[in-house]
Amino acid sequence: MELVPTEFQDLKRLAVGVISDTHGLLRPEALRALDGSDVILHGGDVGQEKILDELGAIAPVFTVRGNVDYEYWCGRLPNVLSLTLSGLGVHMVHDIAHIDPHNLKGVDLVIFGHSHKPEIFHREGVTYLNPGSAGPRRFSLPTTVAKVNWTHEQENLSPELIHLLE
Repeated sequence: MELVPTEFQDLKRLAVGVISDTHGLLRPEALRALDGSDVILHGGDVGQEKILDELGAIAPVFTVRGNVDYEYWCGRLPNVLSLTLSGLGVHMVHDIAHIDPHNLKGVDLVIFGHSHKPEIFHREGVTYLNPGSAGPRRFSLPTTVAKVNWTHEQENLSPELIHLLE
């Protein structure tokens, strides 16, 4: 599925909030960290529909379906989503193992989740971002979200991980 939301076509700067693996828990720290975002991308494993409503009070939300998203309302969530936001090509999938490299033409940023492990890496001109888990803590992994600032003129992409809990 590919979307080009019209409300983002002419923006020169874009603040993108990125969250994943909430598993039905949306911490107040996550909401504070994502405040000021122009758009929020959720990498799946939402857990409860109300999470999307709460995030939607901050900014428009786009999400993909995770492996725990099996209730009836999850049927509207795509498994894969490609977006163009103010010239920024975004490709979203819950599990990075399910990425088809043929779908990455024109993509600047890949958003994924699943592992609960926050990471940012670059491969063949594409930035890959797993914001980690913002929901229940898993093992010794941190609780995190991410922000990405995009400047259209410079095509500058600067992702940042934000730790929610010590």
